[in-house]
Amino acid sequence: MLDELVCLGTVARLTNPSLWDAVTTALLRQVVTAAQARKRHRAFYTAYGRSFVTPAGRLALAPSPETVLDISDDGFAAVGAKFNRTALRAAAEAYLDRGEHWTTLDAECLIKELVEVPRIGPWTAAAAVADYTGDFSIYPHGDLAVRTWADKAAPGLALPRAEAPFEALWHRWAPDRTHLHALTLFTLTWGSNDLNGHGGTRNH
Repeated sequence: MLDELVCLGTVARLTNPSLWDAVTTALLRQVVTAAQARKRHRAFYTAYGRSFVTPAGRLALAPSPETVLDISDDGFAAVGAKFNRTALRAAAEAYLDRGEHWTTLDAECLIKELVEVPRIGPWTAAAAVADYTGDFSIYPHGDLAVRTWADKAAPGLALPRAEAPFEALWHRWAPDRTHLHALTLFTLTWGSNDLNGHGGTRNH
């Protein structure tokens, strides 16, 4: 597996400048596959977010908290986000009330604050904060994406299939925060390259 990850060369990931976008994205990822999450994310942002024309095409931003609170149940259902409506509304209300304070917190404190919001659990909070801060030592390391790409990068390894034993193994492989961040970020980057047809072993 290390041979595969090293072949990526230098990896740099831009942090998400918007905490609200990071929270929205993490909520839309709940209880669906990565492919379903991407489809739902695109539909939700396109329908209700501000959009701009860029050299790479039209880019839609996250719907604002105020906009989210104005979307009807039918409006959520129309873009495949009916399941997420209560979580997104709760997050929007909390963000309008405490969002400015949240942006002053370190990663661990921010996770603790987010899990106080209804329907934001530890997984969603950690995924959102990792996206916002760029610190993948706090990412949910038993996440299906991490397990999937680790298994594909190293098919010869008998990696645990279940979340808890996989996460325990991951932490044994990377016992400090620096190594845990690097191992997780490189694995997700490898998977992104493979998913986008660039090949997991090509230098980028």
